[in-house]
Amino acid sequence: MLDHTGIVVTDLAKARTFYDAVAKALGLGIVTPHKDFFLLGKGPKEIPYLWIGTLRPSYWIEGSRAGINQMHVAFAAKDKATVDEFYRAAMAAGGRDFGKPGPREAGYYGAFVLDPDGNNIEAVARG
Repeated sequence: MLDHTGIVVTDLAKARTFYDAVAKALGLGIVTPHKDFFLLGKGPKEIPYLWIGTLRPSYWIEGSRAGINQMHVAFAAKDKATVDEFYRAAMAAGGRDFGKPGPREAGYYGAFVLDPDGNNIEAVARG
């Protein structure tokens, strides 16, 4: 259903460290087509992807800035062990706990971390 979504960050190097760890834990990759942003996804030309950068989007309303409106992104994980690895890697790369790995409801195992700008990043295994 999704094509892409994006997160504006204040410090691209800090965000890259965090998202490199998250991508590796989830078996995803990162490409850098521009000095001011990178893309996280399954591959360099595969959809969906997450755009992460410091550029001011044209759709922002006046007064918007990175970190002012928390974004939520949930990555699909293949199993509970991948959710656990996501959480460990994200925390080691500067994430902040927002919900340790565990069951949330029947058939839903997730973990939540806040990235360096306070965006709510989740990994979930269903089934």
